[in-house]
Amino acid sequence: MLVLSNIFISLLKGFIPDKVRIPCFIVVIASFVTVVQLVMQAYVPDIYETLGLFIPLIVVNCIVLGRAEAFASKNPVWPSLLDGLGMGLGFTLALTLLGCIREFLGSGSIFGFGILPETANILVFILPPGAFICLGFVIAIVNKLKKESH
Repeated sequence: MLVLSNIFISLLKGFIPDKVRIPCFIVVIASFVTVVQLVMQAYVPDIYETLGLFIPLIVVNCIVLGRAEAFASKNPVWPSLLDGLGMGLGFTLALTLLGCIREFLGSGSIFGFGILPETANILVFILPPGAFICLGFVIAIVNKLKKESH
């Protein structure tokens, strides 16, 4: 993962604006982590079962490292503490919102409470690709709202 992501990021570095450098790096790393996870699941299931939960944690560590590099390394302690608290709460809220949307669309419920009949469910939103699709729609809506407010 490290070799492939470094090669890919090195190839793209001239095309990635500084403003979105860290999120782009995280997407690249998350993509390679997902590929490795799927390959392991298909070809070495015993190792995948042993390491299964720890593989996605690589991406979370990448997010933490990226934030440390982008903010904490350039600011004093108090603003860094507030940034860590704000970013942590923000990630929690964003993941909860994303999970609620996926659960509602995929199984017709929110936090396990059924709202829609089972015939209205869209299965893809329960699966991993549904997270990317849902995230794309949420980002598009947020960008649209930002444009309208300016």
